[in-house]
Amino acid sequence: MVNVIVALPKLEEAKTLKSILVRNGFQVTSVCTTGSQAISQADGLHDGLVICGYKLEDMLYDELKYSLPPGFELLLLASQRILAEVYGEGVLCLAMPLKLNDLVNTVGMMTDDIARRRKKKEQLPQKRSAQEELLVKEAKEVLMDRNNMSEEEAHRFLQKSSMESGTSLVETAQMVLMMYQQ
Repeated sequence: MVNVIVALPKLEEAKTLKSILVRNGFQVTSVCTTGSQAISQADGLHDGLVICGYKLEDMLYDELKYSLPPGFELLLLASQRILAEVYGEGVLCLAMPLKLNDLVNTVGMMTDDIARRRKKKEQLPQKRSAQEELLVKEAKEVLMDRNNMSEEEAHRFLQKSSMESGTSLVETAQMVLMMYQQ
C-alpha cells in the first residue's frame, strides 16, 4: 500500500478527507495541520502521497513540495482562482469544491503510479560494494586455480550455485572461499 498523508489547515476537514479516502480503500498514514508535521511524517517513509491545501499554518504548498523527501508526490486542493496561479513540476491539482469521483480517481492514479515506480525500483539490480566485488573476484580466482576453470566458467558456476541455493552471488562466493580455506 502507498502511504497517504493529509495536510490541511483545519483538522476537521483533514479528518473528513481521511475518512473518505479510507472508505475508498486508501491507507492514510497520518493527518496533519502543518507542513512541518507532514514533512516529519514523510521523513520516516520511502515514498507516498501528500494531499494538502494551498496554505498550511506554517508554509505554502510549494515550500512543502520542495521539503518532501524524494519519492513523494503532492496533490494540491485549492480554489480554481488559486490553481490558475499554481505552477511547478510534480504538483497535481484538484479544484475545490471537490467532486468525490475526481478525488478518488486522482488519488488512485497517483498511488498506482507511486506503486509502479516502487516496484520498478525494487526490480533494478542492486549495486555491489567494492568489498563484495572483491569477494566474488577472489572466489572466482580460487575456482580457476583449484578447478582449472576459465573466469567465465567460474562466474557461471557461482551464478548457478547461487540460484540453486537461493543465496546471493556474494553469499555463494563467501561459501566457496570458506570451503577452500579449510
